[in-house]
Amino acid sequence: MSEVFAVRRNHLRDRCAATGSEAALVSRPANVRYLAGGAPPGAVLLLGGAGGGDDVLLCPRTPGGDPADGRPDESLRLTVLSTPGGDPAVAAADLLAAAGTGSLAVEENHLTVARHRAMGSVAPRLRLDGLAGAVEQQRIIKDEEEISCLRTAAEIADQALGELLESILVGRTERHLALELERRLVDHGADGPAFATSVGTGPNSGRGKHRPSDRRVEEGDFLSVCLGANYRGYRCEVGRTFVIGTAPADWQIELYDLVFAAQRAGREALAPGTACRDVDRAARQVVDAAGHAEALAETTGHGVGLEIDEDPQLAPAAMGKLDACVPVTVEPGVHLPGRGGVRIDDTLVVRPEADGGPELLTITTKELLAL
Repeated sequence: MSEVFAVRRNHLRDRCAATGSEAALVSRPANVRYLAGGAPPGAVLLLGGAGGGDDVLLCPRTPGGDPADGRPDESLRLTVLSTPGGDPAVAAADLLAAAGTGSLAVEENHLTVARHRAMGSVAPRLRLDGLAGAVEQQRIIKDEEEISCLRTAAEIADQALGELLESILVGRTERHLALELERRLVDHGADGPAFATSVGTGPNSGRGKHRPSDRRVEEGDFLSVCLGANYRGYRCEVGRTFVIGTAPADWQIELYDLVFAAQRAGREALAPGTACRDVDRAARQVVDAAGHAEALAETTGHGVGLEIDEDPQLAPAAMGKLDACVPVTVEPGVHLPGRGGVRIDDTLVVRPEADGGPELLTITTKELLAL
């Protein structure tokens, strides 16, 4: 794996050199982990010039070895600040000033004003350039090792959800169910949840990013669940909707069939070379035709990886096209105020038709079950 991280760093180094930057400072944790293999809390990665001999991972304190933080590439120089409470980014600027470096590319969207001023105070002649999302763009296409981690994360999430469906649900609160799901994720090998687990019942069901409440599950409710596992830093997402206790009502069947059709249309549109907006349109037009256009979120899917919401975005105004080996979610949902709703969410990997088309990672049944 050391060679993989070195290749990633060299790719970024070449891009910086092409824009006139002599070095790069990466501070966003997911980007540090992508390039360094691990991201101890507060660490920054300093990439030197051609050759990479000056690549340094600067940490505010000795790394604790938490597996959730990953394992830094052993070929990197690891520097722990000697001053408690020191800022690794400022220490990096100090190193560059001593070396006579004239320009540094930084993640401008992650650099605070206070940090910018502190770096300027120790390296007043150092010109700061912008990385402009260069690392995020590198991260979009995943290698097979990354996809393997996502596949495992999806298996863990499916296991946790499957076990919940076998338990007694009536009378339990949304909050209780969410906590149980997150415990089960860890029990099955996850580093933790990929994001805050959402459980919605009755009138709360089908709401995007619903925060679990103390509402108790009742007979006849829709129950919508959205969860994901974090495995070795890689995050997946799965969402399903069920009916509690009795056979679903006609309106529940109709709404479920609509969202299922929209989600299937979005999944089937996934292919290398397809415009991101066209995938969104495939799902969105099914819901639009049924008169529920206003119920859809701004996006019907997004990329996943070291963060749960990455590029590409599947949205009406999204730019760009899909590539092979890009993992995305397809997650349309419709919520009817006061009644509830349906969300169906899968994580898939874009694959060419010759390789079988999109690879479905989350395989929990999408049948409308009465639990």
